[in-house]
Amino acid sequence: MPKIISYNVNGIRSALSKGWLDWVGAAKPDVILLQEIKAESNQLDLGLFEKAGYKYHYWHSAEKKGYSGVAILSKKQPDHVEVGCGNKTYDAEGRILRADFGDVSIMSLYMPSGTSGDERQTFKYGCMDFFQDYINKLRKKRPNLIIGGDWNICHTSIDIHNPVSNAKSSGFLPEERAWIGKFIDNGFIDSFRHFNQEPHQYTWWSQRFKARDRNLGWRIDYNMVTKTLEKEIKRAAILAEARHSDHCPILVEVQY
Repeated sequence: MPKIISYNVNGIRSALSKGWLDWVGAAKPDVILLQEIKAESNQLDLGLFEKAGYKYHYWHSAEKKGYSGVAILSKKQPDHVEVGCGNKTYDAEGRILRADFGDVSIMSLYMPSGTSGDERQTFKYGCMDFFQDYINKLRKKRPNLIIGGDWNICHTSIDIHNPVSNAKSSGFLPEERAWIGKFIDNGFIDSFRHFNQEPHQYTWWSQRFKARDRNLGWRIDYNMVTKTLEKEIKRAAILAEARHSDHCPILVEVQY
């Protein structure tokens, strides 16, 4: 049963220094989707990943040093890897990376944050619109998709610790929530909510005010799976015990 873990590590070098590879060895995912790697592959000892069993690793770093970037680590060799999305604006920030295994495609996504101000919020909206169009076109060729990553959007009020006070916060704006709802309705399954409808299930916590210890968080990381694979989704979980980042990893098991 292939096990896929998506993890915004908030700096892969920082995560490695916190014992991340030991955790990976215990979790035993088949494919790891990383976001916010904040490094280029030549800054890493790639042998560490290979020794851990991930002989196949692919990196899409941002042009800006120490910023953004995504990666895919796999025990099995993909048939094809697509680096970027063909849009220079978003590819410069290292936001989309895809690996194809047979008739299933697995993607690591890092959607921009809009928290730093209006300019980046506008940039985020542009990326959201582009991504929906990009996926619509991709699904005509690759209908079976698993998109794991940091979407930087809470979908519903149970996905955020204080929906009232955050109603005007980037990541929980009405336009963002409507967009991700429409994205799901357009043929995707939020794999975690497929199994778990409980509140207080989060994937990111502010590093202030002991938010994580108090579980005052946001669920902004998702493994989205196309409805074509609905019967093949066997399990999904938030792995909140892992503490190598301000995010925690999320897991989905899909038979393919």
